[in-house]
Amino acid sequence: MTVPNDELTGLEPGQDWVWREDRIQALLSTDDVDVLFLGGCSPNQGKFYLQFDHLILLSAPAEVLVDRLATRTNNPYGKQPEEVVRVLQLQHAIEPLLRDTATHEIDTSIPLDQVVAKVLEYVDVSG
Repeated sequence: MTVPNDELTGLEPGQDWVWREDRIQALLSTDDVDVLFLGGCSPNQGKFYLQFDHLILLSAPAEVLVDRLATRTNNPYGKQPEEVVRVLQLQHAIEPLLRDTATHEIDTSIPLDQVVAKVLEYVDVSG
């Protein structure tokens, strides 16, 4: 998918991350799993929404995102001021769109075990 050349997406200028539709469809069409979780955000993800039972938005306040970017050690992205600005711009622009289509939202500033418990509660993996 092409986007404006000044778009910072993690790929080369003018490109964006997209789901490979043939592979996503094959994954969603499989019958060999009881529960399937997909994570991520892509401009073409909406094409698959009708095939999902739940759309869970994992969100966090801006200050939590900034702190997590500053303190993580497994990825250098977010250490530069312009990268932090871009993350906050994306949060402001994209998160409301995701919220509009989500069936649930979890604020991930809570402890991880509580986030996982909420996800499992929403998808009711016990039944």
